[in-house]
Amino acid sequence: MSAATVFLALVCIGATGWYASSDVAQASRKAESVLMFEDFVGPAGTAPDPRYWGHAVGGGGWGNDEAQVYTDDPVNSRLDGEGNLVIEARPDGSGYTSARLVTLDRFAFQYGRAEARIKLPSGQGLHPAFWLMGTDVNRVGWPQSGEIDVIETINDASFYHSALHGPSSDGTPWEVKAEGSGNMSDDFHDYWVERSPDRVTFGIDDAVTGEFSRADLAPGQEWVFDKPFSLLLNVAVGGRWPGDVGADTTFPAAMLVDWVRVTDE
Repeated sequence: MSAATVFLALVCIGATGWYASSDVAQASRKAESVLMFEDFVGPAGTAPDPRYWGHAVGGGGWGNDEAQVYTDDPVNSRLDGEGNLVIEARPDGSGYTSARLVTLDRFAFQYGRAEARIKLPSGQGLHPAFWLMGTDVNRVGWPQSGEIDVIETINDASFYHSALHGPSSDGTPWEVKAEGSGNMSDDFHDYWVERSPDRVTFGIDDAVTGEFSRADLAPGQEWVFDKPFSLLLNVAVGGRWPGDVGADTTFPAAMLVDWVRVTDE
């Protein structure tokens, strides 16, 4: 964490706090308009709906000294024929391949709720994520684009990490985060974020795990979360945060995504 990083709020949920089914929360939510829904139903080996999903491809470390090369090959991302999207990291010679699916230039939303039901992988050196990026990233760059990390975990997947990243007036990045312990790879969980003009709220299943507002920012920090954001799903390998791949890490290592939904509630 850099000197420019600040910690604004943290809500830790007990290990059993979000293991209950999210059906109750889903049933109690108010009427909503579905902006996007992808349930990944289709023949095994096929690509997800191209109306929503493209691929970011290539290597070079992706700003984090990561070891994988992202591809659009079905060996790294495909439907499994059982209603899931598979994003799979695999050894490839002396390195690794994986996939990074993006909705940039295909789908974005400004306010509402984005959620995905995901089973995360675990293993030393793995870094799966479901996150959002401002659609102006190719024009203004990062961190001016803003970044919303709905769920990240690394290595043994024994904790959750959600965060906002934004710019300061002098161009330096800032971060606020919500973290807590729990087995994130044991089963599918519903990871979600709700966005309003002045507030971002994170949750897992039927529990709120963190909440941040424009009013919480320190002087000079800019709120850039009141514009359209696109969605990303990926599994990174290695890098500065998780470290090197362990000798006992099992490959292929897959993140399974049951569904992704965005509503304007």
